[in-house]
Order: sequence, then structure tokens, then C-alpha cells
Amino acid sequence: MCTNIVYEWLKTLQLSQYAESFVDNGYDDLEVCKQIGDPDLDAIGVAVPHHRRRIHEAVRRLKEADER
Repeated sequence: MCTNIVYEWLKTLQLSQYAESFVDNGYDDLEVCKQIGDPDLDAIGVAVPHHRRRIHEAVRRLKEADER
């Protein structure tokens, strides 16, 4: 299993099962993760609607933190 910032981020979201797919698809740092949209989640294999919502919410929070 990968141990990086994306894994830690997904772990806090209780979605660490996607960590390997994120990294395999090039999402290996949070700056890249901020660009995630629905087509990306499809490619990564996140099909569960509430998992997708949780990721979208977390991405929104990452972007808001940047603005502060």
C-alpha cells in the first residue's frame, strides 16, 4: 500500500481503499487532487455516490484552504 499525502488524505475521509487507484491514475499529491471531477472519479473507480460526494466536499475544502 502506498504511504503518501494522498493516502493520508483519503484515510481521513475513510476512503483509503481508493489510494492505490488514485496514485495509479496520477493523483499522487493534493495539488493534483484539487482538479478532480466526475470523469476522474469514473477513471479512478469511485462509483459509490456518497463516496463521490465525500471526495467532492474534501476537494472543495482543499480549494477553500488555498484561498485563505
